[in-house]
Amino acid sequence: MKSCCASVIRAVNADDTAKMTESDTIHLRGLDLPVRIGVPEDERAAWQTLEADVSLRPGVRFEEMHDDLALTADYAAVALRLRSLAAEKPRRLIETLAAEMADCVLKEFGAAEVGVELRKRILPGCDHVAVRLSRKA
Repeated sequence: MKSCCASVIRAVNADDTAKMTESDTIHLRGLDLPVRIGVPEDERAAWQTLEADVSLRPGVRFEEMHDDLALTADYAAVALRLRSLAAEKPRRLIETLAAEMADCVLKEFGAAEVGVELRKRILPGCDHVAVRLSRKA
């Protein structure tokens, strides 16, 4: 499994890929998720890897954090929790998992807003199928 590259960046406009409404956003890009997912039962029986991009906006602006981890989201903990959530049970739809992930980040990590994109490499001749959503607390 490749490692997740997490970076904290300042968005410069409303066209940010995660469609977040505020500029102080934490991004986890290319997070590998172990899953059993798919419509056919035999597809769900085998483990596969989805790739996720997760963007979250803490409830506090970066300059108000004063270097205090308690005021932000611990992105290592977010990554670990989302991997655990993805592996918990089989699902038929990537849409279901994306919604569960967004709900988890909002409820468990106190984010004001979250964006999730999931990518699944499943169709021949197609790089990936993706779903994207954003939610506010």
